Amino acid sequence: MDILNMSDLQMSLIIIGIIVIAGVAVFNWLQQLRYQRKVQAAFDHKHEDILLDTHHSEDSVQRIEPKFNKILASDEQLDSFLPTEPAAYNEAKKPPVTPSSSINISTTASATSPIVDYDSNTNYIVNIRSESVIANTYIAKLLQRKFDFGKSVCWLGQRHKNEAWEEITNESNVESDGYVHLKGCLQLADRAGPISEVNLSKFRDLVQDFAGQVHAVADCPDIVATHEKAVVLDKFCAEVDVMIGINIISKDDGAFVGTKIRALAEASGFKLESDGLFKYRDDSNNLLFTLSNYESPQFLPDNMKSLTTHGVTFLLDVPRVAHGERVFDQMTHLAKIFSNTLGGIIVDDNRVPLSDSGIQRSKQQLVEIQSAMQKKHITAGGASALRLFV
Repeated sequence: MDILNMSDLQMSLIIIGIIVIAGVAVFNWLQQLRYQRKVQAAFDHKHEDILLDTHHSEDSVQRIEPKFNKILASDEQLDSFLPTEPAAYNEAKKPPVTPSSSINISTTASATSPIVDYDSNTNYIVNIRSESVIANTYIAKLLQRKFDFGKSVCWLGQRHKNEAWEEITNESNVESDGYVHLKGCLQLADRAGPISEVNLSKFRDLVQDFAGQVHAVADCPDIVATHEKAVVLDKFCAEVDVMIGINIISKDDGAFVGTKIRALAEASGFKLESDGLFKYRDDSNNLLFTLSNYESPQFLPDNMKSLTTHGVTFLLDVPRVAHGERVFDQMTHLAKIFSNTLGGIIVDDNRVPLSDSGIQRSKQQLVEIQSAMQKKHITAGGASALRLFV
């Protein structure tokens, strides 16, 4: 039909049809846009209630549980802390540890000598006393044997009677003219377990032989009793050796992009280190917590541009962090920021959303653990704890 021969009625009907079709299309587009906005608003509102709204913690519908190196656990297990996988500590009830005197070592004139604090709760301490100065050439032989006993060894010395104690290093020993009083501190336990009775005996024999060579007197505690103390210490450490983690996973099988994770981490104060972990440190360079990949591949500088993952994990090593309660709050605050920015969900190791009440329960357990350590004269994050939990 020639368009010029169309009647006015036909033309009107065609125009009306076009208008109706366009109107339906515009209406559908507006409905879809409105729906998307409602969905996004719902997700945003949900995330805001996870961690930071402390005034409405009872209304939160998500839950948080302690994390134990990604080992799936039952609800009952998640309610109580367990030893972490890398630790070789044996599970046991908290045994008593007999307190004993501590050695407070103050600084000397040498600026390179650090202040250290060793006590017989966590160390086998021997004394070597001499009426004359023990030459540094003899002491150098002791320092050469520091790594022969399976645990950390520290030698402390007084250059003259009644002078301050200092830690003896190869450098300070060379600079000195010798020492008249030595203390050897052999650590009783670490995450590999308690020291063996054999190594205790080897260390005692070394000390006694050395004392005989330099005409000094050696005072060495009983080996059997010390080994029993080491076992008791190891069992206690097993109970407090806990890591608390918070996982953030993607929604609907989506993925997080490595470049975005790195940019967000570095903007938050993390630094990517050679072991594949983003580490958050304080002004004194003490490690507070880490950020790792929820999946197997490590976060390495060379693969961050191409890496994608379905989750990340924040991890806090409870016995190695001072003021754990405050550090835990800081970690959960950053986890909230990551969750919102990446568009993820905060979950436990069973991929169950974490609630504010669960977070508070984990925080309370952290406080109880660090208090128990303090009662045993082991300050969380202190020098002794850093040596024990390594």
